[in-house]
Amino acid sequence: MTSLHDRAERWFERASAALLAALPCGRGCHQCCIGLFAITRLDADRLTAALRALPPDHADRIRSRARSQRTALEAAHPALRETKTLDRWADADVDAAAAQFSAERCPALEDDGSCAVYADRPMTCRMMGIPLEEDGVVRGACAVQTAVPIVRLPTSHRKEEDRLTELEARALESRPSSGDGDEVWLPYGFLVDGDEDGCDDALDDRLDRW
Repeated sequence: MTSLHDRAERWFERASAALLAALPCGRGCHQCCIGLFAITRLDADRLTAALRALPPDHADRIRSRARSQRTALEAAHPALRETKTLDRWADADVDAAAAQFSAERCPALEDDGSCAVYADRPMTCRMMGIPLEEDGVVRGACAVQTAVPIVRLPTSHRKEEDRLTELEARALESRPSSGDGDEVWLPYGFLVDGDEDGCDDALDDRLDRW
């Protein structure tokens, strides 16, 4: 049984190989760990479980950083005090908030540049680094990518990327509803309650059938 997050990681490995390993991504680089971005409830479930598995003092340090970011976010955007989900936010407002907090480090980013929850990192983190393509134009995925590989990512890999997005949407539909949306800012992912044990396994069973 393969989880959606594991499928995303394998996609990145295959895509990187198809680009002849020309990406600058590697151990110690944490450019994509800086800045505010949205994650799904599926990601938040995994992060919650990951914190439970860490030594309590380590998990508390991560939660403390997340709470500090949440306080700053809610001071700037009071609507988050009523509902932390982003589903009703306009794209322009999401972009503006991300720009406003672009210097924030992920709460799980350690001082040595490593990720404290690497095995349970969000989908975005697993797929970040592959150059983006839109209307035939390829551009870097982050500020480190000042140049992109000469070789383009095969169409089959782009289709698989779209398929992963589709599977993620189906998994969210199958998840017990929280009633107010599917996306939250990253810091909230370290502070929400997870589902009961076994929820992820049930989702993985459905994904395998899809």
